[in-house]
Amino acid sequence: MTFTPDIEASLKVIVNLLNTEVQIVDMLSSVADLDEFLDSQHFTADRAHNQAELRSIRQLRSQLKSIWTASEEDAVFRVNQILRTANAQPQLIKSPKRGYKLHATTTSSPLYDRFAVNAAMALAEVILADGLERLRICASTDCKNALLDLSRNRSKLYCDAGNCANREHVRAYRARKASVGR
Repeated sequence: MTFTPDIEASLKVIVNLLNTEVQIVDMLSSVADLDEFLDSQHFTADRAHNQAELRSIRQLRSQLKSIWTASEEDAVFRVNQILRTANAQPQLIKSPKRGYKLHATTTSSPLYDRFAVNAAMALAEVILADGLERLRICASTDCKNALLDLSRNRSKLYCDAGNCANREHVRAYRARKASVGR
């Protein structure tokens, strides 16, 4: 199963947002950090560039994090809650490069509304595709990063942020060598 390129891109932005908090230092601790994050994700919206906007995105990050490991019923409730709170109003907008696209906010909507609705619509697609098990936490013993499994057989275990898969494979290799050497 694959998602449309827009949905995959939105899901990757969510993963990147979630992973700003699992580091030793919160990577969204200032308005400048938020600016840098949004620029790195190529996310555009009308901006207030203030502490209230930063707080709203940090709150959204917590809401999205709770969806990542939620049951289907709970995830549906939380996605619907975000869509209601952010005043989602789905509409078709013509894109000069790719024809019509479904947007659920206007271009003048505040950052929180645009980001929240974009994330919730992507997560709604995951739920509709019976794909919640694709939203995971890295299986590495020393990592708590969120990950999105887009593999065909839903077998991805480790995040892309660190070197987790390699570290775990080395750890397993050393454990095997140690048990053989006894």
